[in-house]
Amino acid sequence: MGRADLHLHTRVSDGLATIEQVLEFVEHRTDLDVIAITDHEDVTGGLRAQELAARRAYRFEVVPGAEITTRHGHLLALFVERDVPSFRSVEATLERIHEQDGLAVVPHPLSWLTRSLSERTLDRIGERDEAGITFDGLELANPSPAGLRTRRRAQRLNVERWRLPATGGSDAHHVAHIGTGWTTFDGATAEDLKAALAAGNTGGEISRYPHAAEVGYGRIAMGLAWGYTATPRKMLRGKWRSG
Repeated sequence: MGRADLHLHTRVSDGLATIEQVLEFVEHRTDLDVIAITDHEDVTGGLRAQELAARRAYRFEVVPGAEITTRHGHLLALFVERDVPSFRSVEATLERIHEQDGLAVVPHPLSWLTRSLSERTLDRIGERDEAGITFDGLELANPSPAGLRTRRRAQRLNVERWRLPATGGSDAHHVAHIGTGWTTFDGATAEDLKAALAAGNTGGEISRYPHAAEVGYGRIAMGLAWGYTATPRKMLRGKWRSG
């Protein structure tokens, strides 16, 4: 079974590590086969990481992506190469992701600690069967505080109602957290992963999440400050697009 961490952040948005640092950590400190760089509102980090990983012949593959802010919460766009407009409805965001032949995964579902899709929104989309208006996966293995607190409830509701493919991702903003949540799939490549998600044949797993003392309280504080300024930085650089 392959392993993929589908939720990683770099300094392109609110992570503390550079793209190079993330790639080096994955290469030498994990057994991941695939990673997805999902910086907020910005596919640049994923595209740079994909290019750099190929050029350096790393043993793993990179999926370009982004964590998109919709009007109803965050949504991971995977296998995309162009920015997806922010602050639109979930339905419009799903259409834009699927127009690029990308996949849409719900991160940290139901969480009240960060912008997350609610039970009502998941129910509403689940009742629709229009082409492109659907989720491709549900992040049920996110070991961060945002993902862990509502994990059991999301797992139960997914069995009872939504029946979406399970995924895993660390939601790492510090390198120490990379690989603590992952998606299992048949194969070892990004294309294998995409096929497994499309077929609904994926799973999610978590391992021990390093606590704040191990990461460093100073680095945690820096990360929070960096994260709070991520959106203003995007706006100032003209990267934040709503249309």
